[in-house]
Amino acid sequence: MGHYYIGLNSGTSMDGIDAALVSFGDGSVEVHATHAHPYPLELRNRLIAAIRNPDRCTIDETGQLDHWTGECFRDAALTLLADAQIAADQITAVGSHGQTLRHQPDADHPFTIQVGDPTIIAKGIGITTVADFRRADLALGGQGAPLTPLFHEWLYRQAGSNKVILNIGGIANITILPADGRPSSGFDTGLGNTLLDAWINKNRAEPFDRDGSWAAQGAIDDKLLSRLLADPYFQAAPPKSTGFEYFNLEWLETAGIAGIAPADVQATLCALTVRSVTTAIQSFAVDTSEVFVCGGGAHNTELMMRLQAALPHSQVNSTAAVGLDPDWVEAAAFAWLAMRTMDGLDGNLPAATGAQRAAVLGAIFPAD
Repeated sequence: MGHYYIGLNSGTSMDGIDAALVSFGDGSVEVHATHAHPYPLELRNRLIAAIRNPDRCTIDETGQLDHWTGECFRDAALTLLADAQIAADQITAVGSHGQTLRHQPDADHPFTIQVGDPTIIAKGIGITTVADFRRADLALGGQGAPLTPLFHEWLYRQAGSNKVILNIGGIANITILPADGRPSSGFDTGLGNTLLDAWINKNRAEPFDRDGSWAAQGAIDDKLLSRLLADPYFQAAPPKSTGFEYFNLEWLETAGIAGIAPADVQATLCALTVRSVTTAIQSFAVDTSEVFVCGGGAHNTELMMRLQAALPHSQVNSTAAVGLDPDWVEAAAFAWLAMRTMDGLDGNLPAATGAQRAAVLGAIFPAD
């Protein structure tokens, strides 16, 4: 049995699976190999349809998506192992987040659904797999999200400066790491890339706004920005979490975008992400001196420039500045959560999720 772990993750962009082969030291992580595994186009289209039209997603469709997505997660891990030339018996465990279809922590009967059958992964690669991380937190009254703050605390909390780890995936979330001994916390601030991606895809058939260049061409519509920021989510106190089922194109259209040039809408959406993130930091992480960004948003030059301008008293960098490529923080986090589960250690941060207490997360699916 080796000391390696594999982390598998797919976010709200649903462009594919991030797979990372990692090992952990005393407060350190080393990424040995990575692989970005795209979904087949038909599967991605069916996943998007299920998320956008949940009332039409039948039990049969959910079951088939669970199996097919599990096969893709399995194949991502197999390709990673082959590329790294590492045998399965050198891996202690796989941590698989799965693909979220629906996340409703504030429903009358809260639930969260991730597809990607972990049994298919475990049996298909011959490695014990840990999955279904969110439901234990939900069962304890938490949001089930965000789940990365405890990993961020373990990896990045050091005396000397007040830090924020900002993940800009489809949804943006922050982990607040005070330097003075106060407890860490975190929450979903709202939109990250999800509407930036959806809007450019609808108008220009491009999967994302490379470097934020289209947003940079437009002008911010202040009235539209004010209407978007008036949404109750941005005023709600943490802990809180959200997803594509809340922030989507339908949500944008109800704010009134008729007559606004598409590039101006894109510029306004970029401003919305920046404003919601910076307001959260300034409200709940006063005196932050360093902001480290991970996720796809770290590559959006326009977004990063606007973040720095809006946070003049903080230094804004990607997590690469502290030793971890921003593209692989999430996958590394789920590998770490698998290690925690295998060791019988808690994986949630109640101050971030609102759970009644810390708990061991996930379920273990043996290879044999």
